[in-house]
Amino acid sequence: MRKPAKNNLYHIAFLTLSRLAIALLIIGFVIPGCAMVKLKQEVNQVQASTILVGRISTEFSGKGPIVVAAYTKDQSNRDVEHYSVLHEHGEFELMVREGNYYVFAYWDQNSNLVYDTGEPAGQYGDPNMVSAPAGGVVPEIKIAIPKNARLIDVPSGYEISSVQPQYQHSRLAGARIDLDDDLFSAGNGSKGFWEPLSFYKEIGGNIYFLEKYDPEKIPILFIHGAADTPRSWKYFIDNIDRTRFQPWLFYYPSGARIQSMAHLLSWKLGNLQIKYNFEQLYITAHSMGGLVARSFILEHGRVVPLFVSLATPWGGVKMAEYGVKQSPAVIPSWIDVQPDSAFIQSLYRKKMNETVNFYMFYGYKGSRNPFRSNNDGTIALSSLLDSRPQSEAKMNYAFNDDHASIINSKEVLDQYNAIINSFDQKSGTAAQQFGGYLQLLFSYNYPFNGIKPQPILVLQPIGKKRAKTIVYINANDSGKKLGPFPAGDYLASFGALTAIGQKNLPVTIKNNETSELTYVLTPDNIVSGYIATVLKSEERVAGMPDGDITIQSISLKGAGIYRNLQIVGNEDVDVSIDHFIQRIDSYYKRNFIFFGLPPGEYELFIRAKGYRPFKKRCIVKTGIQAGHIYVKLKPESEM
Repeated sequence: MRKPAKNNLYHIAFLTLSRLAIALLIIGFVIPGCAMVKLKQEVNQVQASTILVGRISTEFSGKGPIVVAAYTKDQSNRDVEHYSVLHEHGEFELMVREGNYYVFAYWDQNSNLVYDTGEPAGQYGDPNMVSAPAGGVVPEIKIAIPKNARLIDVPSGYEISSVQPQYQHSRLAGARIDLDDDLFSAGNGSKGFWEPLSFYKEIGGNIYFLEKYDPEKIPILFIHGAADTPRSWKYFIDNIDRTRFQPWLFYYPSGARIQSMAHLLSWKLGNLQIKYNFEQLYITAHSMGGLVARSFILEHGRVVPLFVSLATPWGGVKMAEYGVKQSPAVIPSWIDVQPDSAFIQSLYRKKMNETVNFYMFYGYKGSRNPFRSNNDGTIALSSLLDSRPQSEAKMNYAFNDDHASIINSKEVLDQYNAIINSFDQKSGTAAQQFGGYLQLLFSYNYPFNGIKPQPILVLQPIGKKRAKTIVYINANDSGKKLGPFPAGDYLASFGALTAIGQKNLPVTIKNNETSELTYVLTPDNIVSGYIATVLKSEERVAGMPDGDITIQSISLKGAGIYRNLQIVGNEDVDVSIDHFIQRIDSYYKRNFIFFGLPPGEYELFIRAKGYRPFKKRCIVKTGIQAGHIYVKLKPESEM
């Protein structure tokens, strides 16, 4: 059981970023030398690693976890670099060192971390190797697991791990957990700060649910601060209206680079959006969690109508600068919270979307030390009240609390509840009618070997400004009832990456009724990929998104055709789904795709400003995606 909040304040206060000033001043004396050596090793390994991300789809339903693993192969020997456990099909992330890997997944029916005979399994590329660079992300690793067992490169009886882990929680977004679970222990919060790589390998980073998803409740995402865990939000969670709101918890290694954690948050929320199609999300964040939240909201603020920050160091932490310069080993997040860091500056290059209602909470019960500036016990008031975010805030509330006690204060909670309750009433969400359902019937009108492509259903409201709804469908979901969806008239489009369906089919959804849609999928041949760059040394961190790049041209030549891609310049406008449905060749946010290709051999050619030209041979076969191409551009200086 968790100790009372008051008894836990000292631990939180010491380990959190809010005590960073003290920690940095005495770091060489308090932290054992072996711990500093381990921290330095971890930082070096993170810089030499990358994150493999992808999705698992299945043709079965049943109990039992799905295990996905990346491994190397030397003759007949296989060594697992990293594995993850999911409670059902969906997204995954694996951290691996620079190198080449095979990736496979299987349904671990007896939960023994052994690939046993008869367990359904699938492998990326059947198999293809994945090249992992130093730093960044390798996306679009898709694996399908059929209903019945089939041969893969991994032999039956292969042991994923000889040691049963302390925590075998699902790393799939939306996994359910109890707030008092040992996963949220204070020790793990500290580990996430001082040993971010070990934390990520053992625990991961995820959004957890405390209850089953309810489409009639508004989700509130709670984001903790440095060296903390979601358990710090217990007082808030226990005292909000749980009949109207559902708490979601973002748990992450707080010692990692903040931008990489914002990128992880975006990935996790994107997958939840695909699964549940929620129309809005409230975000509440403490301390450094506010920086993570703002970084996310700047790119994806359209689904966030309400954002409340508590004691966030908006202007950075001055002593972090000292720590980066003087400490023998640097926690990665210190780099980002320096007042003049590139990350802090990036938070204010543009304003949050005007649809985001932003409220700032801070405490002024700080240290009376005459040698320190006014503070909340840890963070200077000048940082808490930075004019840049303050100019965007609806209100700025001050409380007689310090950095840690602010999330256990009745006065703070009362003001918070007043905001979320009144905002909910004004938005009219509680009275929103979720009307009806769709029964989707579809078939594949072509012979093929292997796994069926995963379809997508897009619903565009007619005559309303509401955003389109995107539903990802399993290949064996024909006949399944989907919804609920708001009542109204829609244009429905249906298709898959390597299969053409039908677009703009009118359909009416009525309250408490089920409408029917029927589609036939025919094959389409594509070439697709993702463009990455060699990261700068200061950004060479696993999970760090790539920097800016100017694509000059992407072309495909072969089989009697020549194609040049349309380059989408406005990254704020998501046209990717529209291009997918319309089968329009395009480039969008590092991803490129060519549709409707005759079978044959092609040459892919890419030019980008400041980078060496890229050339690759591609083989196209009917109805089969020839693996998502990972393109790593090299600077011209390396020529």
